[in-house]
Amino acid sequence: MNNSFVNTARLLGAGLRALLVLTALTGVLYPLAVTGVAQAFFPTEANGSEIKADGKVVGSSLIGQQAYGPDYFQPRPANGLGENSVNTQYRLILSGATNRSADNPELVKWVKEAKAKVVKDNSTADYTVEPSQVPADAVTSSASGLDPDISPAYARIQVHRVAERNGLSVAQVEKLVEDHTDHRTLGFIGEPRVNVLELNIALRDLAART
Repeated sequence: MNNSFVNTARLLGAGLRALLVLTALTGVLYPLAVTGVAQAFFPTEANGSEIKADGKVVGSSLIGQQAYGPDYFQPRPANGLGENSVNTQYRLILSGATNRSADNPELVKWVKEAKAKVVKDNSTADYTVEPSQVPADAVTSSASGLDPDISPAYARIQVHRVAERNGLSVAQVEKLVEDHTDHRTLGFIGEPRVNVLELNIALRDLAART
């Protein structure tokens, strides 16, 4: 038999065996091992950081929602998603920011309108929100448009409206915000934040009990 043919067959056989072994290791065993470790030690994160209410999954702690009524705390604006021709219903088919520069006239107009709306919507008979109180996250969307959190400052200026509309005391709602404020990771990474979905679920439960 021709030595060249034998050598070629041997190389092809070795390549095929290597392909099968690597496919089994990297395509089957490794994914199963990683999935097993994730489910064993980080089940919440591995399953999408799901948030449940009344035994049902209502969202993820990592993804913001926009369909909150006036009785609830409001999230950051989502102009990058809700104000474009592709994704008019905030469906998760894309994410992105407004792609406007800081001095873009259209962005400036959006921010001014959003600030006026925040002041109007959150002022009550016995509490007036001042424009200077409105934080940046109340009038600008995040880079992805999917930020699930707001700043404690934005949550606080919504407290009086939420308390009034739900028949709760201001002190009750303030405590609710305080209890759902996550501080800097490890004490120095990021900023204090409030997950809107988790806060609104707690608000609904509190209002139902009161």
